[in-house]
Amino acid sequence: MDSKTWHNWARSASASPRRFATPATVAELSAEIARAAADGLHVKCVGAGHSFTPAAATDGVMISLDNLTGIESVVPREPSGALVTVFAGTRLHELNPKLWDLGLAMTNLGDIDAQSLAGAISTGTHGTGAKFGGLATQLRALEVVLADGTVTNCSADENPELFNAARLGLGAIGVISKLTLHCESAYNLRAAEAPALLGETMAAIEENAHGVDHFEFYWFPHTDRVLTKRNTRLPADTPVEPVGKVRGYVDDELLSNTMFEGINRVATRFPGAIPQINNFSSRVLSARDFTDRSYRVFASSRRVKFREMEYAVPAETLPDVLRELESWFTRSEVRVAFPVEVRFAAADDVWLSTANGRDTAYVAVHQYHRRDHRQYFDAVEAIARAVDGRPHWGKMHSRTAADLRPTYTHFDEFCAVRDKYDPQRVFDNDYLRQVLG
Repeated sequence: MDSKTWHNWARSASASPRRFATPATVAELSAEIARAAADGLHVKCVGAGHSFTPAAATDGVMISLDNLTGIESVVPREPSGALVTVFAGTRLHELNPKLWDLGLAMTNLGDIDAQSLAGAISTGTHGTGAKFGGLATQLRALEVVLADGTVTNCSADENPELFNAARLGLGAIGVISKLTLHCESAYNLRAAEAPALLGETMAAIEENAHGVDHFEFYWFPHTDRVLTKRNTRLPADTPVEPVGKVRGYVDDELLSNTMFEGINRVATRFPGAIPQINNFSSRVLSARDFTDRSYRVFASSRRVKFREMEYAVPAETLPDVLRELESWFTRSEVRVAFPVEVRFAAADDVWLSTANGRDTAYVAVHQYHRRDHRQYFDAVEAIARAVDGRPHWGKMHSRTAADLRPTYTHFDEFCAVRDKYDPQRVFDNDYLRQVLG
C-alpha cells in the first residue's frame, strides 16, 4: 500500500481508495466507519492482501488493521485449551508463537501464515485434515463494528444470526475488530514427506485422508508423480527433530523458491518443455521426516508469485475430478509447471463455508504470474462445477450469486442478515456484487 494505490500480494487486484485509515483502537475503527458512512463512502478492510480476488478493493475508505493487533485475554477451559480473544489485525505468524508460549495452539492452519487472522477467517482459510474444519470453526465469539459505527458482540448465544453470517462474512456484514478462538493445548507434528505415484495414492485415498491427522498431496501435471505430506499430531513435550539448517535451506529456500522461480521463467519461454521439467522435478524429490511445533510444520515459505484457483468438491467425487483433469491435460495444449494441491476438510455448519454440510476435498490449481491462467482455470472450474464444487472465496473464480445460491443452503439467510445490518451497502464492492448480488 502506498499513498495512492493498493495491490494484493499476487498483484491480481488493485484499488485507489479515496483515503486510507489505520486505526489503533476499536473506538478509532468505529469512528472511521461512521465517518465514511456519513460521507457516503464505501468501506473495506484489508489484511495482508493474500486473497487473489478483489475482496478488499474499494473506491472509498480502505482500512488496515495492522495497528489493531495482539492477544487481549485468555480464559482457560476444562479439561484443556482456552478461549483466546485476539484483535483482528494480528498476523498468523505473530499469533502462533504467542499461543505456544501460553501452552496453546490453533486446531488447524493453512500453509500460509502471512495473513491477518480476520482476513484468513473471513475468506474461508481451511488447512487440511479430514477430521478437522477450517479456521472459522474455531471461532466462539466476535466483536463486529457495523455500518453505522456501532460495536456489537455476537456468538452462538448472543446475536446468533449475526455470528452465523459474520464468522465467514466476506467483509459484507461489518468489520471484525476482535475474535474469540477456542485454542487447544499445544501439540507437535511429525511430518513425513515422500514421493509417490498418483495412481497408488488415489487407490488408498480413504486410508490416506482418514488414517492421517493432516494429509495432503501435490500432483505434478503431465506426470503420474506426486509428493505426499503426512502430518501426525504428537504431545507438545515430544522431542523435536526439526529440518536441519542445510536441508531446510536446500529444500525450502533453494528448491521451493529460488530454483522454482527459475524453472517457471524457463517454462514461460519454453512451455513445451514443461512435461519434461515436471518429470525431472518430481523424480529428484526425496523423502524427509521431521518433528516440530505444529505451526512451524503447517506453514511454508512461498515467494514465487502465482495466480490460484481452488475448488471444494464433495470428498467422494475427488477421484472423478482428478481423472477429468488428467484427461484435460492430455487433450489440451496448455502446459502447467505448478503442482496441483489436494487437501481435505470435515463437514461443518458455517453458513458460507465451502465445507458446509459435506466432507470435502480441495483441489487447488496455480499458474505462474507471467503466464495466462484463463484457459486452465476455466477448464478446472467446469470440471468442479459438474460435481457441485464451491470456489474458495479468496481465490480466483468466475462464479456469481445466481449460480452460487443453489449450492449453499444458508445463502438467502446470509443475504437477509446482510440486508438487516448493512441495508445501505456501506461494505459493498464489485466482488460482493458478483458473489452476493
